[in-house]
Amino acid sequence: MTNEGAKVTDRAASLRVRPLPLQVVAEQRRYSRVAVALLGRYMLADRQEYPCQTVDMSPGGLRLICAAGGEIGERIVIYLDHVGRIEGTIARVLPDGLAVTITATPRKRDKIASQLTWLANRAALGLPEDRRHERVVPRHTLTTLRLEDGREIAARIVDVSLSGAAIACEAALPLDSGVIVGRTPARVVRPFKGGVAVEFRLPLSPDRFDENLVL
Repeated sequence: MTNEGAKVTDRAASLRVRPLPLQVVAEQRRYSRVAVALLGRYMLADRQEYPCQTVDMSPGGLRLICAAGGEIGERIVIYLDHVGRIEGTIARVLPDGLAVTITATPRKRDKIASQLTWLANRAALGLPEDRRHERVVPRHTLTTLRLEDGREIAARIVDVSLSGAAIACEAALPLDSGVIVGRTPARVVRPFKGGVAVEFRLPLSPDRFDENLVL
C-alpha cells in the first residue's frame, strides 16, 4: 500500500471511531430519568388540548402516555400536576404516546430537578399527596361567568383544583382577562378548544375542597 493510500485509510478509520466531544457526552449523561406518574394536559400545534400522564421524566425530557400523537420536531406545551408548564419538542412517536425533549433555561431545569427529587422522596418515604394540584369534578358543574364588562355567560365546570379550574364555555375570552366563576374571582391563564383554564385570585380553602364544592 502506498503512503497516500495508508493516509486515506487512517483518515477513514479515524472518522468512524472519532468519539463525541466530552461536552456532548456530559450533557447526555447529566440527567437521569425518574419514574413518575403525573397527570396533565398537553397542547400541540393545532392548539387543541389533550389529557396525558407521564411515565418517566428528567429535566431534559419526558415520556408521555397519551392518545393524540404529533410530528417529530413539533412544538408541544405540557401542563403537569406538581410541575406546571413545560415546553418542548416531540423527539419520538411511540405506540402509546410521545417522547419529548424539554426546552428550558438552566434555571428552569434546576427547578424541575428539585421537583422530581421531591416527588421521588415523597414516594420513597410514603409522604401524603400534595393536594395543591389535585383535581375534582364537582357534583354541580353548571355555573356562570361574569366578565369584566358586566356580561354573564353560561358555563360548565370541567374540573377544579385549589388554584384554578377548567371551564367549558362558548365565548372566546382573552388571555389574562378577569372573570368571576360563580362567586370566585379568577383570571384566564390559557384557552383550549371549547373553553378556558382559569386561575383563582386566592386559593380555595382545603376544608371545602371536595365534590360538593360550589364556586
